[in-house]
Amino acid sequence: MITTWEQIEQHIAACTRCTLSQTRHLPVMGRGSRNAQIMLIAEAPGVQEDQEGMPFVGRSGSILDGLLQSCSLKREDIYITNILKCHPPGNRDPKETEKEACFPYLKYETYLLKPKIIVCLGRVAAQRIISPDFKITRQHGTWTYRKDCALTAVYHPSAILRDPSKLETTKEDFQTIVKKCKEWGDFH
Repeated sequence: MITTWEQIEQHIAACTRCTLSQTRHLPVMGRGSRNAQIMLIAEAPGVQEDQEGMPFVGRSGSILDGLLQSCSLKREDIYITNILKCHPPGNRDPKETEKEACFPYLKYETYLLKPKIIVCLGRVAAQRIISPDFKITRQHGTWTYRKDCALTAVYHPSAILRDPSKLETTKEDFQTIVKKCKEWGDFH
C-alpha cells in the first residue's frame, strides 16, 4: 500500500507495468498543491511533457493557464495529473491495458489528495473516470457526485487548439467549477 507522495513518485519513476516505460523519456507525475480541493485529470502526457517530466507544458499548457487565469486560479491552487504517466507514441489514445496498468497510481494520488472536485480534461479521461459512454460535446460542465466529491468534464486544452470556438464554453465551465467549490466552502 502506498501511503505517501514520495512512495508514489518512487513507484512511477521505476514503473515498468506496460510497454510505454520502454519508450518514455521521463514519467510524468502529477503536479500542484497537495492540499488542493480541485484535481484536474487528463488522459496522458504529450511529447513535451515526456521531455520535461511535467504535466501540461507547451501549447496545451498555455491554454490551461489561460483557463485557470480566467477564473482567478493558478497552478499552485490545483493538482494536475494524467491517467497515464508515460507518453503514448504518436499522441495516440491510450490503450486499455496501459490505462489499467497506470490507474492504481491515479487512485493513490486521489486517495492522498482527497479533492472536493475532480475535473476530467477531455473525452478519454471523462470516459475512464465518470462514465464509459460520456459524450464530451453534450455533457461537458455537467456534474456527477461520488463519495463527497463532485466530478465534471471540460474540453481538453488540445481540443481548444484545434477548435478555438470551444474556448468561451470551457471558460464558462471553469467559472462553474470555481462556483461549485465556493458553494462547498473553504475556498478563496
